[in-house]
Amino acid sequence: MNQFKTTINCQNCIRTVTGFLNEVPGIERWEVDTADPDKILTVFGDAVTAEEIIAAVEEAGFDIALVN
Repeated sequence: MNQFKTTINCQNCIRTVTGFLNEVPGIERWEVDTADPDKILTVFGDAVTAEEIIAAVEEAGFDIALVN
């Protein structure tokens, strides 16, 4: 599990990033806590790297930083 601080802050943002994250091999599931001030993205999957997740979210147009 990896957690990231993001700028994904609403349902439209989640809809936008969904296609990008779903294309990353190794992600089992993911969720964004839009109620958290840091908009924490939690990604589950053992075969995925933080770099792959960061690249996908940045490609979707959002800021992201690893928190753990």
